[in-house]
Amino acid sequence: MANIKSAKKRIKTSEKRAERNKSVRTSVKTAMKKVFAAVESSDKDAAQKALREAVKTIESAGSKGVYPKNTVSRKVSRVAKAVNKMA
Repeated sequence: MANIKSAKKRIKTSEKRAERNKSVRTSVKTAMKKVFAAVESSDKDAAQKALREAVKTIESAGSKGVYPKNTVSRKVSRVAKAVNKMA
């Protein structure tokens, strides 16, 4: 356990940030799963709608600093590719 006041604060803030980041990552995974599920069921309209939501969620996670820029690009590319392959 830390003895210095600033170190104690760092521990608290890093725990808060980790919790927030975990929540954002979970929402990204859920959004991606929805897209892939719609693609599996061959529902084109649902896939398009899920794609828009997923891209929005992924890019917002990237802007919050949860994911690096290239990871965001890769994830968006994968879901878009899956939907486009369906067409």
